[in-house]
Amino acid sequence: MSESSRERFARLFVESSAPLRRKMQRLVSSRADAEDVVQEAFLRGFENADSVRLPAAFVYSVARNLAFDGRRREKTARKLALGEIGLSNLETSAESAEAQLLTDERTRLFREAVERLPPQCRMVFALKVFQGYSYKEIAKELGLSVKTVESHLARGLRDTYQFLRKRYVDGADGDG
Repeated sequence: MSESSRERFARLFVESSAPLRRKMQRLVSSRADAEDVVQEAFLRGFENADSVRLPAAFVYSVARNLAFDGRRREKTARKLALGEIGLSNLETSAESAEAQLLTDERTRLFREAVERLPPQCRMVFALKVFQGYSYKEIAKELGLSVKTVESHLARGLRDTYQFLRKRYVDGADGDG
């Protein structure tokens, strides 16, 4: 390894190890783990200094990958410890539970909006939005003209939008 490569990595370590450690601490479970990730990333960078053209990018990428690998290993270890390998979608944070509740609420409201459409309009809307059918395919499937399919779809989009807007925008204004 050339002296300039060593100097370059030494300078990079002094200048960026603390900010990198702070970034990694957001990705791993503890300060000690963040420190280990940063040290390992710089060690790998130092070992490959002569072949690395962008040292800062290299070290950051290695650190990020190490942090993600660590998180993956922690999740696997937790699953094994709990004996719950089949429950890979289990989320323990309050944020993810809140996000899931919001998603469930949005899904429920969207379903309610679609269910309020007249039957033929609902079928056209469902075939287009959920199945990805073309206007021609919908027309053929339901025995309608393409123009009628366009009209039903326009109505479905308009009515669904109005229903959701009323629930989200107007409902939010009335609650506060």
